[in-house]
Amino acid sequence: QVQLVESGGGLVQAGGSLRLSCAASGRTFSNYAMGWFRQARGKEREFVAAISASSGSTGSADSVKGRFIISRDNAKNTVYLQMNSLKPEDTAVYYCAARRTYTGSVYYYTGVNEYTYWGQGTQVTVSS
Repeated sequence: QVQLVESGGGLVQAGGSLRLSCAASGRTFSNYAMGWFRQARGKEREFVAAISASSGSTGSADSVKGRFIISRDNAKNTVYLQMNSLKPEDTAVYYCAARRTYTGSVYYYTGVNEYTYWGQGTQVTVSS
């Protein structure tokens, strides 16, 4: 079992920045691929960014490319999402997710159904 706790959400003006954190506990963090997803009101949950267990590979949705950066610190059992140049359409609840792989894996995952563990979410609101 892996427990995930997100933090760092809040209200920000368009063009601003936020950094989300997701702290993991319960298992060896370096064995897990991690991802960020978001869900706006009335919409389905969608992929934002992902990172492999080894940190060697990352991927992001076209809508956030060049603005959002995912990273992880395995020593701190934490994954981050640096969000820059925020837009009102980025407003959503942001979720952290984990998938068991193996230490050193270079694969990341973009599908909601590919993840086993989820955090409770953190609200990000971008005002225009």
